[in-house]
Amino acid sequence: MTSSTPPPGPAGLVLEAEDTKLVVLARAARLRAYTPAGQPAEGAAVRDTDGRTYAAATVAHARPELVTSALRAAVVAAASSGARRFEAAAVVTDAAEPGADDLALLAEFGAGVPVFLAGPDGVARDRVSS
Repeated sequence: MTSSTPPPGPAGLVLEAEDTKLVVLARAARLRAYTPAGQPAEGAAVRDTDGRTYAAATVAHARPELVTSALRAAVVAAASSGARRFEAAAVVTDAAEPGADDLALLAEFGAGVPVFLAGPDGVARDRVSS
């Protein structure tokens, strides 16, 4: 008599160690988000081609057009420090995907940059590209 084991539940994407670090940094950044009116909080981290990492969180504002997303903030922090190319990014969010404007900004520094999406629990669930 053989026993069958149930299939494993969804465990998320399997990431390389350096990409897992990005998710950890993004998750920590999310805790520092400024969302006084209860706007969605996100955290993001990017790694440049020199291996340096930059993390940032959502900065909300009463006027929606002035909200700075976590991914845009991380890219801006990196670019203002001299980064011009990126290897990877991670976003911790409740959203199903990053905003189109966020991906467009990242794509200005190179198309095809992998962006790992993780939930607030830190489990990577999807991958998109700039």
